[in-house]
Amino acid sequence: MDKLQALRAFMDVAQSGGFSKAAQRRGVATSSVTRLIDGLEASLGVALLTRSTRQVALTDAGAAYLEQITRLLSDLDEADGSVSDAGAEAVGPLRVSVPVSFGRLCLGPHVAGFLRAHPRLTLDLLLSDTASDLAAERIDVAVRIGTPAHHPELIVRPLAAHHRHVVASPQYLACHGMPARPEDLALHECLRFAYQAGPQRWSFLREGRVQGVDVNGRLAANNADILREAVLGHGGIALLAQWLVEDDVRAGRLQRLFADYEINPQDQHVNVHAAYLPNRRHSRKVQAFLEFVQQCLAPA
Repeated sequence: MDKLQALRAFMDVAQSGGFSKAAQRRGVATSSVTRLIDGLEASLGVALLTRSTRQVALTDAGAAYLEQITRLLSDLDEADGSVSDAGAEAVGPLRVSVPVSFGRLCLGPHVAGFLRAHPRLTLDLLLSDTASDLAAERIDVAVRIGTPAHHPELIVRPLAAHHRHVVASPQYLACHGMPARPEDLALHECLRFAYQAGPQRWSFLREGRVQGVDVNGRLAANNADILREAVLGHGGIALLAQWLVEDDVRAGRLQRLFADYEINPQDQHVNVHAAYLPNRRHSRKVQAFLEFVQQCLAPA
């Protein structure tokens, strides 16, 4: 039995909650993962997992063992990475988490070029609109949009400003009227990103003065593409990223409202930023990816 492979397989099973999911993550057959776990338990003389037809769970011994080997494997990965990833060239696997629509529209068209520029790097790009646990999911760097949250265990680096537009379709405005002032949005169907339940406050900034407007509507979604489709379908007024709707505005499919304001949900301290663990601070592959993101966001 390869002890190191068995430890990694055990950690994958524990984190994913199943043998088949762990096998998919590792790119091997489920039977291979099963054999590694069986061998590990036999060598230790203790059961690490309880198994049923529906789920896999850690035993008390397994939970204690997982905590210790997670630190061990993290230290080993850091040691390996510090040797291979501190040079001038980006080398090795890079696991990145980015928001769904941002990854699809801003990064997707340029990913092939990024890989051509770094031929010794492999990219595992995870698209998700929820904040990831970088340590637990073994993510090297996460790109996030919004107000950077203080987290003592993470390094947060701003990458670019993030501008949003309030938009509606010409058909919706023809039927429901044009809001003349931000406070008029209270009378309209507002399509909202699902930051929170109930009404949401949009923040309008002009000439140093901030005005908060409570908005509501029948649709809230945790995916910006859904909101874009809904506003294109004349379902209401939405606050969406400039990069998501600028082509629609240019083509006349959507109309921008309140163009003389800077607008954000909740507050004005919003940007595109990266978050990574301190042990990735000097990673050349992380720095290469962040440079790539900044190039994608640079004004044309």
